[in-house]
Amino acid sequence: MTEKWNNSTICVQGGFVPANGETRTLPIYQSTTFKYDTSEELAKLFDLAAPGHIYTRISNPTCDLVEKKIAELEGGVGAMLTSSGQAASLISVFNIASAGDNFVMMSNLYGGTTNLFLVTMKRMGIEARVATSDMTDDEIRALFDSRTRCFFGETIANPSLEVFDFDRFVPLAHSQGVPVIIDNTFATPILCNPFRFGADIVVHSTTKYMDGHATVVGGCIVDGGTFDWEKDGRYPELTEPDESYHGVIYTKQFGKAAYITKARTQLMRDLGSTPQPMAAFLLNLGLETLDVRIRRHSENALAVARYLRSRTDVVESVAYPGLEDDSEHAKAGKYLLDGMASGVVSFCVKGGREKAMKFMDSLHLAAIVTHVADARTCVLNPASTTHRQLSDEMLRKAGIEPGFVRFSVGIESAGDIIRDIEEALEACR
Repeated sequence: MTEKWNNSTICVQGGFVPANGETRTLPIYQSTTFKYDTSEELAKLFDLAAPGHIYTRISNPTCDLVEKKIAELEGGVGAMLTSSGQAASLISVFNIASAGDNFVMMSNLYGGTTNLFLVTMKRMGIEARVATSDMTDDEIRALFDSRTRCFFGETIANPSLEVFDFDRFVPLAHSQGVPVIIDNTFATPILCNPFRFGADIVVHSTTKYMDGHATVVGGCIVDGGTFDWEKDGRYPELTEPDESYHGVIYTKQFGKAAYITKARTQLMRDLGSTPQPMAAFLLNLGLETLDVRIRRHSENALAVARYLRSRTDVVESVAYPGLEDDSEHAKAGKYLLDGMASGVVSFCVKGGREKAMKFMDSLHLAAIVTHVADARTCVLNPASTTHRQLSDEMLRKAGIEPGFVRFSVGIESAGDIIRDIEEALEACR
């Protein structure tokens, strides 16, 4: 598009703008390969001297159009789809870190991301250092050194729902010479544009609200184009010749898009965390209704949170940033559109793990699934599923009470969702 439209419009018409006589809907280029008339044309692509598609493992026209839409929604200079959200998180850090380097991560990240960073990337020789919100600025600064490559956080943490304090952590990270990478999955670009608050890179698990229908797994990395990679020589991956591309220097040849270009042409080429054209097409269908859905999710979740807060007889605690007395409410009002806090409500059922499982088993509308951020209401009790192997004491040390429930509020009738919860809570009395 030639001008900046409202995000609700970009959701529907961004990315792909059909020319005269072209298909109205996003075309699916279900091909692994692309034909060129001369060897010289293809050679230029391999030298990164001309734009175009070489092989779908690296890029594909369908994926490219969806990437353009997401970049436009976030306000970035470029985006790259990946095969999963985990792949997006991995590549976002690995793109600027090598063995012997480290990075700082918030302690409240999604469990899968935490394991990726603390266990798997450790085996790659990259150390993740953990910061918590209750640490002082000096304590967090002490985590940085000359080999620190980035600071990683989540806009709305999964599942604690803690809201990232951009005004505190972004200047802190920048003062140490590193970019801020934000997982914006729960907020989506509808509720928050992290680049507006100083973040440099944004990642998404598009499997969640962006897709919205539990249809296709995917991820995305968006480059804000704002970080100065050349400032102090800390990022040779971007500022020194890449011998795998005949000595190209990404910052010299691609300017503000250096980071995302390297992620695609080097890491996507080599790791092959490739999104499929059909997956991108299905993701685009979800994106078209994202603005409408995320508002309904937030509206329903607030109603559910208020109801749960009223049930002190069976509910021990409720966390939802949209609640006026929630500890995260002020930050939600500051960083999230109209204080809307997405569709996930976290709460603890009195009676621990047994009662939480009883509550879940008594639900009819809400489904027990290993998923979140779906158009359909779903629920998960970490103590009895993803963290089942831990004792109650170990769960508490991990910040998860045995009766903890992650409730993902869908877009059904709020009254029906609350009735379903009410009946299940009664079964726990």
